Amino acid sequence: MSDEQTTETTKIEQPATITESLFEAPPMAEQERMVEAILFATAEPQSKVQIENRMPHGSDVAEALVHVRKRYEGRGVNLVKVGDGWAFRTAPDLGFLMQKEQVEVRKLSRAGIETLAIIAYHQPVTRAEIEEIRGVSVSSGTIDMLMELDWIKLGRRRMTPGRPVTFIVTQNFLDHFGLENARDLPGVKELRDAGLLDNRPPPGAVLETPEDDSEDDQEDMFE
Repeated sequence: MSDEQTTETTKIEQPATITESLFEAPPMAEQERMVEAILFATAEPQSKVQIENRMPHGSDVAEALVHVRKRYEGRGVNLVKVGDGWAFRTAPDLGFLMQKEQVEVRKLSRAGIETLAIIAYHQPVTRAEIEEIRGVSVSSGTIDMLMELDWIKLGRRRMTPGRPVTFIVTQNFLDHFGLENARDLPGVKELRDAGLLDNRPPPGAVLETPEDDSEDDQEDMFE
């Protein structure tokens, strides 16, 4: 028997890599058409996840959205980001064409405007904080109406005694003003153009006593 030992090398085969999908993703041009069709067929903004759930496996929704958004730049409708969702909206400079078809907008009362503005610019904010900023109490009717309009919603509870709830604006509010997020909140001009403000003095003007303002809150949310 030879002193030299023969070493036999055993080749261990690695298992085949499992692909993410059994089907090949469609071409990007086709994915763009699919994303376009999904967004045209839905009334509410759709998140990336919601779109992916309707697309074939292996689709790159993020890239398709970039292509669709670029393709609609400068056209009559634009693909815009609203919060976490995406939607087609009329180009801002062509909004005047829709005026005759718009539903008549009721102007919010001063109490409603002030409460909504405080929530929008100070969110998340508790009811006590809203009252402290306004200097008067806030009626339940005002809060309820803003929630019914789906412009505000409940946020997280504060980690303070009593665990008070907070209020924040909704995606519907952002969509109404064409905002991507709350950091792009409208100014006074945008609020007036949307029919939510008239030419009365701003909320900071002293025109009435706190008692009168509180009563107005409870009597009428709209004017």
